[in-house]
Amino acid sequence: MLDLKEYEVWFVTGSQHLYGPKTLEQVAEHSREIVSVLGASTHIPVQVLFKPVLTTPEAIRELCLGANSAKNCIGLIAWMHTFSPAKMWIAGLNLLKKPFLHFHTQYNSEIPWSEIDMNFMNLNQSAHGDREFGFIGSRMRLNRKVVVGHWLEEDIQSDVGNWTRAACAWADWQGAKIARFGDNMRDVAVTEGDKVEAQMQLGYDVYGYGVGDLVKVINKVSEAEVDHLVQSYFDEYEASSALQQGGEKHNSVCEGARIEIGLRNFLRAGNFKAFTTTFEDLHGLKQLPGLAVQRLMRDGYGFGAEGDWKTAALVRAMKVMSVGIEGGVSFMEDYTYHFNGSGDKVLGAHMLEICESIAAGKPRLEVLPLSIGGKADPVRLIFDSNAGPAICASILDMGQRFRLVANIVDVVTADAPLPKLPVARALWIPRPNLKEAAAAWIYAGGAHHTGFSYSVTAQHLQNFADMAGIEFLLIDENTKLEEFRKELRWNDLYYHLAKGL
Repeated sequence: MLDLKEYEVWFVTGSQHLYGPKTLEQVAEHSREIVSVLGASTHIPVQVLFKPVLTTPEAIRELCLGANSAKNCIGLIAWMHTFSPAKMWIAGLNLLKKPFLHFHTQYNSEIPWSEIDMNFMNLNQSAHGDREFGFIGSRMRLNRKVVVGHWLEEDIQSDVGNWTRAACAWADWQGAKIARFGDNMRDVAVTEGDKVEAQMQLGYDVYGYGVGDLVKVINKVSEAEVDHLVQSYFDEYEASSALQQGGEKHNSVCEGARIEIGLRNFLRAGNFKAFTTTFEDLHGLKQLPGLAVQRLMRDGYGFGAEGDWKTAALVRAMKVMSVGIEGGVSFMEDYTYHFNGSGDKVLGAHMLEICESIAAGKPRLEVLPLSIGGKADPVRLIFDSNAGPAICASILDMGQRFRLVANIVDVVTADAPLPKLPVARALWIPRPNLKEAAAAWIYAGGAHHTGFSYSVTAQHLQNFADMAGIEFLLIDENTKLEEFRKELRWNDLYYHLAKGL
């Protein structure tokens, strides 16, 4: 399981020697106090490390180089307690490869009206020290997050925490490996993309394998391993007698367990963080992996169907961002619509591969026919998803750039039971409504595959897109279709011209 406490963010404070050693001692003392509070905050899932106050270009440069080479460092939180002349920061920021957050705060929350003097003013200069630092960030056209407010306020700590979650996901992508079993589904456009460009800009690497490579590993799984895993299925899920030992469908459950163990062993051995499958390439497999994919996603792996490696990477990133937050993350697909006067809705599902982390109740284990793929009836988990606000996100290769588009949705209970639908599912109302949301999604080129989550927010995804340097588009209750179309046109122009900036 993922543990974000393995990561650390460095808290760096800028100042200068102009004010004398006593002031610098106070600056360091205040910074340590802020670090202590942030580190203990329930909103911030990573370690917050205090770093010595920076007062020279050489010290700043060395710190930035150190951050680059520190494996567990996901980025910097930078604060200018006093005035820190920003030319000192140019060399270091030019070399910095990690994300950074500009924390525009100050130690005191209020002005001490009856006691304020020039000593106080010299010490507490964030109001203009951070503006100097802000200028150099803008002058150097650096991607960064700016958070403004007092460090004791919970909403400010939450903003910082959301940024650290995105930074964890970004760090997780760097050098990540994604396994593709088989190729993309034939003739599908949106699941294609430039894997070289993705590695250059986004940091992860996509490896292709024939399904036979996976089958070799599956065939090495012992009967004892299968029996042990099957018993855990029956302990965790509802299952009919037909699936139990001696039942007519028991062998299918065993085959699903064999696939899960083999797939898990393959991913572990190769240190993969995400993977894809496709129903058009199942040679040597007795059934399409369903239950195996659901359970691997539950344990933090990213997944994309039909060879969709971009969505597999996105689901993994969203899994990382959501660690410790209730709600869950899953691969998802917009499947069919419900046009009705009481409210237009989307039924989301897939053939089999929806993560149980979003289940409203105890999933039901089933072996049922699947009218695609040409293999034996696969085992899968069936459930309805939780009701409540959620987000659907899609990452796209637009040719000259990557685009991340997201839609806020409200998951609702079904209008009636779905006794014949043999897959896990979620029913939702997109914001602002289906007609405008779907039109905006289509104008943006959003895919039918998405990362779906109750725990990841638009702010997480915005922060993540900023770190990656990719376009972000949000469809929510404030979306007006014509304004959204203008944003698309402006973005096309911006990203074309930005290559020359």
